[in-house]
Amino acid sequence: MPSKLTGTIALVTGASSGIGAATARRLAEDGASVALVARRKDRLDGLATEIEKAGGTALVVEADITDRAQAEAAVQQTVEHFGRLDTLVNNAGLMLLGPVVGADMEEWERMIAINVQGLLYTTHAALPHLLEAAEQGPRRVADIVNISSIAGRQAWANFGVYNMTKFGVNGFTESLRQEITQRHVRVGVLEPGAVDTELGSHNNDKIHTEMLEPFNEQHERLDPADIADGIAYMVTRPRHASIAELWVMPTDQT
Repeated sequence: MPSKLTGTIALVTGASSGIGAATARRLAEDGASVALVARRKDRLDGLATEIEKAGGTALVVEADITDRAQAEAAVQQTVEHFGRLDTLVNNAGLMLLGPVVGADMEEWERMIAINVQGLLYTTHAALPHLLEAAEQGPRRVADIVNISSIAGRQAWANFGVYNMTKFGVNGFTESLRQEITQRHVRVGVLEPGAVDTELGSHNNDKIHTEMLEPFNEQHERLDPADIADGIAYMVTRPRHASIAELWVMPTDQT
């Protein structure tokens, strides 16, 4: 019996670690051929080998999606290699925390570049191919899943620009959903709570000591595979069902 995504092609950004890597594994397990997009080619190569040893199919696409030309080329390379595109998972992201007063504006620019602009670039490039796939077999439906955050639902001090990017992702997702969902390109947002990934690792020592480490000591974080399960659920629904929003939290995180 074919797997749920047999014959389909998925592109996952930020696939070199964490949620992106777990999602690529899961979609491959469900039968999709997966384009792995990120900057760290060595990690992508290792993941591709892992997927292929398990019987899946993966394409390594080294790209920095904050560069529009590279984001567009990543989508084009995927379509040229596999012949189509059915699923886009916009996962790549950056979280740099700290007060707005006295902030390093280069950090703000980096977050906006990857969390917002990179997502827009890949989405814009992928849309024509997704719309075409939705008119064809094997499933006659296509999907965009944007990875946001609980920080796209609730604002906190010292999360200011990260909050802004994730609230923006939520708003863009809902607007696009209303624009194209009746053409059977489903658009949904997944908002995780705390997940055990590298997301917080780019912060300075003060943020680690005063914010991240105390939180991690008090709470059990989700595993990236928990989020991959949610993504797989969203994109394997029957054609007539669309999941617009999925909020996945650790049980003990309020």
